[in-house]
Amino acid sequence: MANALEVVTKDCTALTDAELAEMADLSAGSMAPWEAGFLSKQREEWVLVTHAREEDKLRGYAFATLERIGGTPSLLVGLAAFTRTRMATPALEAVMRDLYRRSVLAFPDEDVLVGTRFARPSGYAAFAGLEDIVPRPEHKATGEERAWGRRLAKRFGAESQLEDRIAIIKGDGDLSGLFDFDPTKAPKVAATYEACFELLDGERRDTVVAFGWAMAEALAAGALPG
Repeated sequence: MANALEVVTKDCTALTDAELAEMADLSAGSMAPWEAGFLSKQREEWVLVTHAREEDKLRGYAFATLERIGGTPSLLVGLAAFTRTRMATPALEAVMRDLYRRSVLAFPDEDVLVGTRFARPSGYAAFAGLEDIVPRPEHKATGEERAWGRRLAKRFGAESQLEDRIAIIKGDGDLSGLFDFDPTKAPKVAATYEACFELLDGERRDTVVAFGWAMAEALAAGALPG
């Protein structure tokens, strides 16, 4: 039986050098091998950092912020990484659950847009329970949905790199922020969203800018992640 996870969310400014090194160690060898120096710069970009630990072992983390974009309540995950062990999914769920809890406190009785960047379809596991997810297979984004893609790309500092028709942010080969969830056993949801990643250039480090809606009633009931 897996040990219980301890989840702590705090201001990014409270991150210590030891924690940054621990986070870099978790990401080492992954598709997004962020080093401590890169992670340190994220303290200036995001407000909150969430850690999920199994006893004293870091199993997942995320940089995020709760803000209004054009008046719309938004939960933005700028960067996240998780273990590849059996604790990957529990850590993902624990991190997202804590961020949703904070969303309720920040935006009571309101629907919240949840946005991030993915490089692999397994990342969509983070959107469990959300509604009106974009992009999704066989769905042509509306003008407003494409506009949301542009707003998010701008917030992620990549507005000029976005192909809004296909929701892809073209990379330049350098590491950038994204939601890195790539467990040894791919979640079932990965197969559903594979088509959204067919045009990505891995060497260029392209990402998909994606979002969905956490409905107020689901947030209030603590029903997320689904």
